[in-house]
Amino acid sequence: MLIGELARRTGVSARMLRHYDSLGLVSPPDRSDGGYREYSNDDILRIFRVESLRSLGLSLREVQRALDDPDFTPTALVGELVDQTRERLAREQELLERLQQVNDTDPGTWSDVLGLIELVRDLGSDRPARRQQAVFSATEDGSAPADVLADALLVEVVPNVAGALGWSLARLGNDAVAALARGLESSDTDVRRRATMAIAKIDGPEATTLLELALADDDITIRSQAAIELGSRGLIRAAPTLIDAIVAGSRDVEAADALGALAQTQQTADELTGALLEALDESSEPPVRSRLTQALTEIPGVAAHLALSRLIDDGDLAVAYTARAVLSSRNARSTRKHPGSSTKG
Repeated sequence: MLIGELARRTGVSARMLRHYDSLGLVSPPDRSDGGYREYSNDDILRIFRVESLRSLGLSLREVQRALDDPDFTPTALVGELVDQTRERLAREQELLERLQQVNDTDPGTWSDVLGLIELVRDLGSDRPARRQQAVFSATEDGSAPADVLADALLVEVVPNVAGALGWSLARLGNDAVAALARGLESSDTDVRRRATMAIAKIDGPEATTLLELALADDDITIRSQAAIELGSRGLIRAAPTLIDAIVAGSRDVEAADALGALAQTQQTADELTGALLEALDESSEPPVRSRLTQALTEIPGVAAHLALSRLIDDGDLAVAYTARAVLSSRNARSTRKHPGSSTKG
């Protein structure tokens, strides 16, 4: 069979058949009287094998090796093909996500499209410095959409870059809150932590509402972060979670400060004192009781003072010493404020 007819029957172009011949991949030994290549049935079968292997993604060199090396085993090569295919799919998935991000921002001009593509590309760089610079540049010229920045922050593991992204999102206000909200619904704890931390930097009722939802998270770090921020915003609802954070030792110093900030009225101070004493009574672990006593020292008012007075004789020496030190300090401050007063025994 001559090359033209073979090309029609197999669908392999005459040009490609000549290329196979030049590589020695399919080289018909016979020639017609006119000097044209004549392909035998064995040659045709080999062409089909070549095309089948190429369809799997093998290079022509790999195809030749597979067909001509009697000791060739396909296992390793197929494994390589599997890895290559996975990498290709990952790149295509990345491209799809990048295009979707650009499409979601509804760009108005080609200039907008190119700018967004560059931003998304730079935020996906494997160099932290480049990612950070991309955030600063986009924030400076106002071209950073909240969705794109939020997507980048939720997967960012480098603290400096995450900080830059959080700062940039905080500048966007409510737009950023909406973009970060889906991060709180992630099954990945780290993603929820990043979302909570970013939302805590944003003022406004929308951010506060999301932080209140985060109080119910399964992760104590997330609950602590949300409660500390809500405490600084004056939300008494955060108090039980702040006490839980102190018991767990999760940012307990900040949680204690937040409790002190909440104790703005005598009634609130008394309620917080009662809650801390209840937690003290329920715990027998010295480190936990010590942390709770430290938190109690942040609460002003008579009730907290009386509670500390009772704790100076506590069987836990760390608790007793803390109570004595705080009472001594408070008495000293009171004497300085009222130098004419004295105590007689």
